Amino acid sequence: MKSLLSIITVAWIASAPLQAAEAPAEAKASSTALISAITTNDYAAFQAQGDEKFAKALTKELFDKVQTQLAPRLKAGYDLTYLTDLNRQGHKVTLWKFTFKDGGDDAVATLSMKDGKVTGFFIQ
Repeated sequence: MKSLLSIITVAWIASAPLQAAEAPAEAKASSTALISAITTNDYAAFQAQGDEKFAKALTKELFDKVQTQLAPRLKAGYDLTYLTDLNRQGHKVTLWKFTFKDGGDDAVATLSMKDGKVTGFFIQ
């Protein structure tokens, strides 16, 4: 009887619809601002989201390379889906999925934040 109850419980949990988690508001706002800055080629707006280390590490040359590669795809349209968040070494890290409307490869983005400032933003 105990094993039958376990099977029923597992079947019930497995059949429950999954609800997408809501992205943390601060991370969603920062991601949107960073993507907008890339799309519009606004280096100052991109840097403004980050802490001092982030702003220093991201040179204009590096930003231009990223902007040149991603802006056309972003302008063509995309869906950004929040996947999950993690705690890493005192930073709140959120994971995002880009699905581009151009039909090309999807991308995964990692946004790291601490004390309300971006400490890292990586798109793979």
